[in-house]
Amino acid sequence: MEKTAETLALHIENVTMQFGGVVSVNDLTLDVPQNKIIALIGPNGAGKTTAFNCITGVYQPTNGLIEFMGKPIVRNHPSGRTLKTYKGENAGKYAGESVLSPTPDEITALGIARTFQNIRLWKSMTVFENVLIAKHMRADQNVFSAIFRGNAAEEKRMRDETMELLREQGLDAYKDELATSLPYGLQRRLEIARALATDPKLLLLDEPAAGMNPQETLELADFVREIRDKYKLTVFLIEHHMDLVMNISDYIYVIDFGSEIARGVPEEIQSNERVIEAYLGVSEAE
Repeated sequence: MEKTAETLALHIENVTMQFGGVVSVNDLTLDVPQNKIIALIGPNGAGKTTAFNCITGVYQPTNGLIEFMGKPIVRNHPSGRTLKTYKGENAGKYAGESVLSPTPDEITALGIARTFQNIRLWKSMTVFENVLIAKHMRADQNVFSAIFRGNAAEEKRMRDETMELLREQGLDAYKDELATSLPYGLQRRLEIARALATDPKLLLLDEPAAGMNPQETLELADFVREIRDKYKLTVFLIEHHMDLVMNISDYIYVIDFGSEIARGVPEEIQSNERVIEAYLGVSEAE
């Protein structure tokens, strides 16, 4: 995918994640251009969520570089005992450069938000409170404003913006209900709304259609496009629903056993023999 650094929201280069002797992600390199919807697909256990965890600071990759909006945000290389047991590629490529290992909250502050394969709403909080808490990531206040009660205007702004976001996402009627009391499809929408509350430039969606029925999945496709356009977002998603992936993706990367096996536009991926074999266990010719 030929793009200049200026047009990329995310650049992943030679990322390898090794747990003991198991290589979960192996030398992964891919680009996510700004304002596009890019999919990362593959069979269960292929390493997709592990890749997301490396991007968002949950894991520090064993090796590789991740850049966001043209700037390095994650970088590591195997050293010491890890170097002796390293099974990946390009072991020495980043050895002369400093290690970059931001925490998940630091990654969020940079402008990367995510949802999870298993919904992670705050169970004891209402719909409104779930989104309001996320709004505090961008709050313009400090300890002094809190002590001298100078943050009332800021708190009002966040509450007003939270309510507006709920209206935009069709969740305002449920604002006082416990988040976990919502139907499954609305819980997914709420999780995305909470991510949007952090004002991201890049939104990572980990299997957003999991557990949804066909109608909810169809509505999700329109929803993802709408939020991409409305909030001028870049969307990077993992998904098993191939109808959804082929419907909304501008470009697709496919991995299996942690390594890339294909990349291309939806039409190319649909007819790729290696992809068909990875998913079905046999090629169409057989």
